[in-house]
Amino acid sequence: MSALLQPQPRLIEAAEPPEYRGVARDEVRLLATDRATRTHSHASFRDLPSLLRPGDVLVVNDSATLPAALHAQRPTGETLLLHVATKIDRRVWMAEPRATVSAGEELQLAAGGSAVMLAPVEPGHPRLWYAWFQLPDPMTEYLQRHGEPIRYGYVTKRFPLTDYQTIFAREPGSAEMPSAARPFTERVLNALHERGLQIAAITLHCGVASFETPELPGTERFTVPPETADVVNRARREGRRIIAVGSTALRALESAVHDGTIVASSGWTDLVMSADYRVRTADALITGFHDAAATHQWILQAFLDRDLLASAYDAAAQRRYYQHEFGDIHLIL
Repeated sequence: MSALLQPQPRLIEAAEPPEYRGVARDEVRLLATDRATRTHSHASFRDLPSLLRPGDVLVVNDSATLPAALHAQRPTGETLLLHVATKIDRRVWMAEPRATVSAGEELQLAAGGSAVMLAPVEPGHPRLWYAWFQLPDPMTEYLQRHGEPIRYGYVTKRFPLTDYQTIFAREPGSAEMPSAARPFTERVLNALHERGLQIAAITLHCGVASFETPELPGTERFTVPPETADVVNRARREGRRIIAVGSTALRALESAVHDGTIVASSGWTDLVMSADYRVRTADALITGFHDAAATHQWILQAFLDRDLLASAYDAAAQRRYYQHEFGDIHLIL
């Protein structure tokens, strides 16, 4: 496993969606890194179609974000946030209690619901737990009624769930937004189609990130449908580029490769990509900007060597780019 990128120039933490500071979704800034020339250029996300080629295929994640943060009460009366992460079965989900809990502890939830902390997902690393939920409604419906979007300390206000959805959102299941696709709008999609680019969708339901300590990406559910496998395989045979929109789309594609071909697949992936990983399915990546301590940096190093990645972040910092889910975008070609 490669080391994290340290140190890293400081970008501005995006405390709110760009629309709240007068910037349209598709007007966030875009840093384009050309790996062949080892150069960086600056643009608006709205310029994306002009930076790509006719025939390119963009693979997007159509997972929709759940309002996955629940307010819970402990037997002591103390309250905490419980982040619902990943479905195991109808009643058992991975979840992140935002406080130290014990096995067997029962948390009380809204409308008579409850969650029993069963055991840490990884012994010795008790951030994520298996939790058994007793709810008056199916989880997705319950969250819509009683949950709110997960937010971390740099986001200081609550924003509606619509601010955490991408234009591609179809399949509810992500605890956190697949945020690389957030700047896409109808205007950008129309321009991409007019330029002769294709859009293909996968589904990968994002779990919860770790901002306190770096750790490997968790196991996540994904689906690569037959039509997407066909589109991507045909483009690769014809020498056209595949552009993964977000590390989640890349993770799903890479998890569906068998004998050099992308196969329609559905299940779980625990794939970890880093500097020593050879990407087989994508020629380019659209991604956001994240802290140096984030394991997102490992994935980027599968595309960029450490020096080029560091210079990209330096170029972004000089122009005061924003990072995190409401931030600016990085196109790696």
